[in-house]
Amino acid sequence: MALRKSHSFQRIAARCLVGATLAMGLAACSSTTETLTKGYVIDERVVAEIKPGTSVEKVLERMGTPSTVSTVGNKTFYYISQTFERPVQFMRPRLVDQRVLAIYFDKNFKVERLANYGLKDGVVFDFITRTTPTSGSELSLIGQLLRATGSGGGGPSFNPFGA
Repeated sequence: MALRKSHSFQRIAARCLVGATLAMGLAACSSTTETLTKGYVIDERVVAEIKPGTSVEKVLERMGTPSTVSTVGNKTFYYISQTFERPVQFMRPRLVDQRVLAIYFDKNFKVERLANYGLKDGVVFDFITRTTPTSGSELSLIGQLLRATGSGGGGPSFNPFGA
């Protein structure tokens, strides 16, 4: 009879150990989603300081070096950022947001206007003016920037984490 009691105790202890291990594994999976940012992190307070008429020097001082500059006339700065999420560290990150902050300069290199482009419902959208820009070379360039970095329709998928 003593043998039977110790055998059932071992069986119960083993079940508790397996249950505790499974519970810890599930608790690890239910942790918060990890958010990863690549590129320029847009600070809304700094962007709010950049008004029409601001000099290019002040923009560079406050915003830093742009991700890229327009190739014709160097009159537009582009600050590009991407936000990824992954539920577990070993999983492949999923692109959830992508923005291109464009700062347009006039012929005297003073800020003419700002635009914060992103994709909304699959269409390029300016989050500052809350409008969808009309077709043209600028929209084509913004679309290429958004697609080339991974979220647009036909561009290559870019994964900054190598997975």
